[in-house]
Amino acid sequence: MNNQNISPANITMSQSAAKQINAIMAKQAGGKFLRVAVNGGGCSGFQYAFDFADAPNADDMVIELDGARILVDEISQEFLKDSQIDYVQELIGAAFKIHNPNAKAACGCGTSFSI
Repeated sequence: MNNQNISPANITMSQSAAKQINAIMAKQAGGKFLRVAVNGGGCSGFQYAFDFADAPNADDMVIELDGARILVDEISQEFLKDSQIDYVQELIGAAFKIHNPNAKAACGCGTSFSI
């Protein structure tokens, strides 16, 4: 079991995120990776996107912790540099959350940000 949690762009995953990814993948038909990307749009300029993937693309970075694997494409790596991918449970619900020190502003929903 690989416990590497730091990528070349210093993107990390929390233990909580790893646990949730493993739980999701255990129930998922296909999809062996969680893909995290940054897309243009959202109310603050950029937005985070989460999806499943069966295999990495040639330009993907793979972040692994306790068997959980996250893919981040080359362009998104720059926007996510020094970020942590987390899974939080709050009164209003549970969700994956990105703690991004590069974001200068974010919207209330937490999925849109600006740099």
